Amino acid sequence: MWKKLFAWLDERLGLNDLQKNLLDRPEPKGNWWNTLGSASLFLFILQGATGIFLTVYYTPSPDHAYDSIQYIMNDVAFGWLIRGIHHWGATLMVLVVFIHMLRVFTTASYKYPRELTWIIGVGLLLTTLGMGFTGYLLPWNQRAYWATTVGTEIAGAMPFLGEFILKALRGGTELSALTLQRFFSGHIWMLPLVLVGLIGVHLYLIIRHGESHWPTKED
Repeated sequence: MWKKLFAWLDERLGLNDLQKNLLDRPEPKGNWWNTLGSASLFLFILQGATGIFLTVYYTPSPDHAYDSIQYIMNDVAFGWLIRGIHHWGATLMVLVVFIHMLRVFTTASYKYPRELTWIIGVGLLLTTLGMGFTGYLLPWNQRAYWATTVGTEIAGAMPFLGEFILKALRGGTELSALTLQRFFSGHIWMLPLVLVGLIGVHLYLIIRHGESHWPTKED
């Protein structure tokens, strides 16, 4: 039955062709350093899954944000585990993405024909940092409040555009309910959409050009 179902789907979707184009391609001999990109993708999926669970109980308002986090941690079944995975997964994702890019730079894998792959990777790193920055404010505790105050002031120190960036991030001159709402919206909608788009282009380029081998003595 399963073979007939697969044959029916393959005739209409071209599943075998997809497998040949995506998976059946020559790859250089690698090591664990070559798996950091896949690890980053896994962590992004994990962050998305745990984030969806957290939004069920989280309330993005200054009056209830902190209390909703405490409710998740203390009263929701396995809420402490989901939030812990999301919290530490964010830190691990930033670290893995950074090490992945460091490996690519060290092995000169950004050179022809993978220049665009490298540029998209830089965009992925910056967007990942943005995800971490916007998510840090959401608990709305003292540490998150003052860390975001300092972070937005640093962004506001940029010449010419600093004042505009500061007001755009905060929704005004000071941190307020609008700031929390903007950070929450950016964290669960805007930046994830950007990440998904960049990941899609990144994966397409990797499939098209393949992975680079580790430099030999001749290289």
